[in-house]
Amino acid sequence: MNLPAYLDRVLFVGLPYTAIFVCVLVSLQRYGWRVFTYSSLSSQFLENRTHFWALVPFHYGILTVLLGHLIGLSVPRAVLAWNGRPLRLYILEVVALTFGALTLISMLLLINRRLVKAKARAVTSVMDWIMFAVLLFQVASGVYVAVFTPWGSTWYAAVAVPYLWSIFGLNPSTATVTQLPLAAQLHIVNAFILIGLFPFTRLVHILVVPNPYLWRRPQVVRWYGPRYGRQ
Repeated sequence: MNLPAYLDRVLFVGLPYTAIFVCVLVSLQRYGWRVFTYSSLSSQFLENRTHFWALVPFHYGILTVLLGHLIGLSVPRAVLAWNGRPLRLYILEVVALTFGALTLISMLLLINRRLVKAKARAVTSVMDWIMFAVLLFQVASGVYVAVFTPWGSTWYAAVAVPYLWSIFGLNPSTATVTQLPLAAQLHIVNAFILIGLFPFTRLVHILVVPNPYLWRRPQVVRWYGPRYGRQ
């Protein structure tokens, strides 16, 4: 879908550089001045069952999807060569869609938990809700694109990756990305919005790896105080 030229420049040139600049600057500032806020601020101790069954699949899903995007960004020619065989292309598309759907379902469970569980809702900030909304749109739009604009791994490597590398190379070219369907363009734009919001949210815990959610046992919390029989 063709947008006005000035809007293309704003969304696909101005926004990416602004988002990246804000992300790097605020992340460093937060780490330097408020290092103890580099955390997911987990509410696991408030409610664990739904938390576990939603968050663990979410992490596996989102990390797999991100890894696929990074592979396509790093070796686009290898991805195109792999997709040269129809069977391999089908396998890649089905795997990507499966993990994308897993991410979407588990994220809906996480949001529902924040809405339904009073204790979890009480510790959810306005920025948390903004983060959930932007991240949910990103995941949902990705699944939508995968379903209704098939062979995404191919056009991502052939069309989106050259645009992304032109951004990183400080020589932005929007000629290819502006020819994508509107849903794909919104997915890209929202990705940069998410990057810009990243350092203001609990997502910064991604920067302090490894992430123990992927393998640790359920957390046990012991409370001390008059209410629980201890002084």
